[in-house]
Amino acid sequence: MKPRIYLETTIPSYLVARRSRDLRLAADQETTQEWWEARRQNYELFISEFVRAEVQRGDAQAAAARLALVEGIPMLSEPQSATELAGQILAARLLPPAAALDASHIALATVHAMDYLLTWNCKHIHNVAIIRQIERLCERQGYTCPIICTPNDLMDT
Repeated sequence: MKPRIYLETTIPSYLVARRSRDLRLAADQETTQEWWEARRQNYELFISEFVRAEVQRGDAQAAAARLALVEGIPMLSEPQSATELAGQILAARLLPPAAALDASHIALATVHAMDYLLTWNCKHIHNVAIIRQIERLCERQGYTCPIICTPNDLMDT
């Protein structure tokens, strides 16, 4: 059985965006492309309605490209338990209220027992300062938090 990955919105965004002039961001975009082309087939991919809604925002042409990229990827349901877990993440002030959607991504991936949550959102999701606290909160609720990582982390798998 293949490991299961929840793709957060930054992944399709990095895949279709014009290459950044910022060297670090351009490198992350390149890594994402390399992972997508060479490694994604090693995993079962999933998205959520949140991802689908987010990829449709912004420039119409880019939104269409992002939407086409995620077309056919199975969508996770949004059970009440995920809504509650996201609320607990926010109530514990692990993420600010403005990052409620990020809490929802973490909660959905957790409740659906994903192996990985793949993201480039290093401010609120792949933030090493809060990952352990989020993992502990999930464990107290009876869940195992997925490994939160970037495509760079999965390049050698």
